[in-house]
Amino acid sequence: MDFIRRFMAGRYGNDRLNNALLLLGLVLLLIEWLTGWRWMGIFILALLCLCYFRMFSRNIRARYQENHKFMQWWEPISRRLQDARVRFGDRKTHRFFKCPQCGKRLRVPRGRGRIEITCPYCRTRFVKKT
Repeated sequence: MDFIRRFMAGRYGNDRLNNALLLLGLVLLLIEWLTGWRWMGIFILALLCLCYFRMFSRNIRARYQENHKFMQWWEPISRRLQDARVRFGDRKTHRFFKCPQCGKRLRVPRGRGRIEITCPYCRTRFVKKT
């Protein structure tokens, strides 16, 4: 174990971009297995090599910048997926509406009939059926 710690000293290691590349490689591996496209193995091997290159790289600044750019691209997508997961979990007890003025998503309890909703952000009032 001490050998691994000494070997990895001064190297970049793992990050979210590497995790995403490995997940992409697993998805491509599953697609290759289901479709029988053996040529896809070249891309999977290239992804795996890229992951190991990034992990063992000593150019920490370049790897950090790559991960930072990936996270700038990924964070809005991740936020939308998390928001959709929350909305899906509350779908039986709440309705979700967008404010016509500011566009914020508002959560309202189901089964109240036609109600007047006041946006807490911009104070716009609108009527919707829950």
